[in-house]
Amino acid sequence: MIPLFKSHYSIGKSILTLVPPGSEGAQGSDSIFSIAQEEGLQDLFLVEDSLVGFLQALKGAGELGVNLRFGLRLTMADSLATSETNCLHKIIIFSRNSDGCKKLNQIYSFAFTEGEGKIDTEHLKKLWSNKDLKLAIPFYDSFIFQNLFSFSSCVPDFSFTHPSFFIEDNGLPFDPLLTTAVVKYARKMKAETVEAKSIFYKERADFEAFQTYKCICGRQSFRKPSLESPNLDHCGSVEFSMESWKEAVRA
Repeated sequence: MIPLFKSHYSIGKSILTLVPPGSEGAQGSDSIFSIAQEEGLQDLFLVEDSLVGFLQALKGAGELGVNLRFGLRLTMADSLATSETNCLHKIIIFSRNSDGCKKLNQIYSFAFTEGEGKIDTEHLKKLWSNKDLKLAIPFYDSFIFQNLFSFSSCVPDFSFTHPSFFIEDNGLPFDPLLTTAVVKYARKMKAETVEAKSIFYKERADFEAFQTYKCICGRQSFRKPSLESPNLDHCGSVEFSMESWKEAVRA
């Protein structure tokens, strides 16, 4: 089961940091690198919503002697040629090597300069290289999730590559139903499924701090989240933790 870490650089998504182990800044926060060191991880899977923390992650991984498996989580649209809100869903693009890092930067730059934070199949194909990049479909917020729970009808074109599909079990009531749908689709596409767990905090006891952080970072909307009424996605479980991952691996 792959631990999919996310750091504070993905604003509002995680309370874990990329502070080097033992440094002065490590006090009072949980560092992904400290966790990796404690657990003896050789491969560090880091899935971020931006490239802002990439250089710090790369430097920290090098100092710790672990292999950084960096993934960029992006919104994918059917087409950027229309201003209409078409089928939107998340994808994760992992870099395989240094050339892949450069291509990630190109994809990220395009998405946030010309795509208003999104990319579509047409432009992704132009920048894609199977030798340098790997496409993964997240368990939550994927096109399968949208089709199943939001009455969408997303049919993305992945003919240019061979995506892997992540499967998670975080104790949310819809996890089994979503797992069945993902496995069914992956078999149909002859694609691999990979067990994973998204990790946003270290211990289950950190859930309240995580929830508080998300409330603070919540967008100004008609109903702003609060501790009394958090109204936050995927906050119905305390299992998005390293503690939970360790128990699942040892079971």
